[in-house]
Amino acid sequence: MSGYQKIILVGNLGGDPEMRYTPSGQAVTNFRMAVNNNFTGSDSQQQETTCWFRVTVWGKQAETCNRYLSKGRQVLVEGRLTFDHETGGPKLWEDQNGKTRGSFEINAFDVKFLGGSGSSNGNNRSASVANDVEELQEDEIPF
Repeated sequence: MSGYQKIILVGNLGGDPEMRYTPSGQAVTNFRMAVNNNFTGSDSQQQETTCWFRVTVWGKQAETCNRYLSKGRQVLVEGRLTFDHETGGPKLWEDQNGKTRGSFEINAFDVKFLGGSGSSNGNNRSASVANDVEELQEDEIPF
């Protein structure tokens, strides 16, 4: 029996998406996404942590994301967590100082545009103008 995994994230783009094409001509778009977690600490003070994810989107959806998303835009991403096959954890890499870092990577199968358009850089047209993009309101998020 094979397993199944699905991760659902709601957060904001940390930068504009970057699109490229594979040698076979398939579109691939990557973007960084910040997911904030607000909580009350043991000292009764409000605290916030941020977890960063690298998201990869393929095909027509990659082109749509590249066209309509921009830094700051809120999105809901459904996908599969990509892991390091040696460790079973986040992808590991070395920074410029030789320090080992981890990266949570998501292979998205669905990206929904939420909230406002993000920062203004010419890429901030409303998602509703794209026929293949569904815009959700906050009370429609499935959790």
